[in-house]
Amino acid sequence: MAEPAIKKHDHPVDVVSPQDMGPAHRKRLSGPGLRSFLVIADQWKLSEKDRLAVLGHPSRSAYYNWVRKAQDGDDISLSLDMLLRISAVLGIHKALSILFQKQDQALVWLSGPHRGLPFSGQAPVDLMRSGTQDGLMLVRRYLDAWRGGSASMPVKGQVIEPVTRDTVVFG
Repeated sequence: MAEPAIKKHDHPVDVVSPQDMGPAHRKRLSGPGLRSFLVIADQWKLSEKDRLAVLGHPSRSAYYNWVRKAQDGDDISLSLDMLLRISAVLGIHKALSILFQKQDQALVWLSGPHRGLPFSGQAPVDLMRSGTQDGLMLVRRYLDAWRGGSASMPVKGQVIEPVTRDTVVFG
């Protein structure tokens, strides 16, 4: 039986390999990533419980140790899972800032219930604080699709830029 054909892209696809996210790379990204996450979590008014859930339920002591070190500029090295979660949060934040002119509009969208898939009556933030990476990625993919014109119609006169390779937060 013949192997399935692999679709060729018009542009090169940059794939992040496990080697790209080795200890040195994670160490370089961890402090700035966590500091950015904290700023966004403050803007979104996430509780401590929510922050821990979004980050995959690390212990409180580990979380506060990382926060202290990151804020002091000391080296930390977060897991690849946690960095991917932070990357998803950064992508969600970026998409919201593009889709909504005012931060309070984005917060209303983020915290309000939605009937469409993938929300089924839940607020997007509920999926994000479910503790799963999938919940974060569902919200990010939804917003990326919306930005590209697939998930919703833009407000009359609003220009929504398509998703580009520049939208990758960590790479």
